[in-house]
Amino acid sequence: MPELNRITFDPNVMGGKPTIRGMRVTVGTIVGLVASGYTNDKILALYAYLEAEDIAEALAYAAWRAEEIDIPLASA
Repeated sequence: MPELNRITFDPNVMGGKPTIRGMRVTVGTIVGLVASGYTNDKILALYAYLEAEDIAEALAYAAWRAEEIDIPLASA
């Protein structure tokens, strides 16, 4: 796993899902916003307590996890 200092895991926060710096914002929330077309500036406006580095690390973590987990896909 890459060195990620902003992604945290705590069973008492968001059910143990990976979050940004222990806050109640999950990596999944950030990835979902990016996938929906939100820009970094828009995400930072919606979540004023986040920093650009938080978004970058959330995406890096999600990319790493996607490479580590084999998910069966439907055949074409």
